[in-house]
Amino acid sequence: MTKYDERFKLEVVQRYLSGDKGCKALAREFGVSSTQVEQWVASYKRHGADGLRRKGHVKYSAQFKLEALERMQRENLSRTHMQALLDIRDAGAIARWERQYHEGGFAALLPRPKGRRPKMSTSPLSEPAPPESEPDTRTREQLLKEVEYLRAEVAYLKKLDALIRAEQR
Repeated sequence: MTKYDERFKLEVVQRYLSGDKGCKALAREFGVSSTQVEQWVASYKRHGADGLRRKGHVKYSAQFKLEALERMQRENLSRTHMQALLDIRDAGAIARWERQYHEGGFAALLPRPKGRRPKMSTSPLSEPAPPESEPDTRTREQLLKEVEYLRAEVAYLKKLDALIRAEQR
């Protein structure tokens, strides 16, 4: 989108306000859209010469966006009129808010984080669970029997695995 300097906008608005020509004729003469001329005129009428200055990037809260949409609906105002009332310089902002609200409700109006998502999570790694806190009450003999049983089980599984591999050959 082309950026126009303040003097150019002021000249177009003053020509319109003098009654010289209408929006469409001025738009053709200056090579801009008639909608743009209407927005400049509305902004000038509402905020004076400050309404024609560039504002830079402005972030609007989700609550502000919702209130603007509700007011526009309640008072049956056009997007252009709301834009001039609230001094919003982005031509498509209100239409975008409207679409977002209809698609996702209030949550869609909340600001989204910018940039790439981090590849790794920022939360610290979870530490392994501590071993059972109750003391082991088994005797040494019971533990030795369990070890003997587990060793026999491992030996059995190894032998079974060897037999299966021998059959496959």
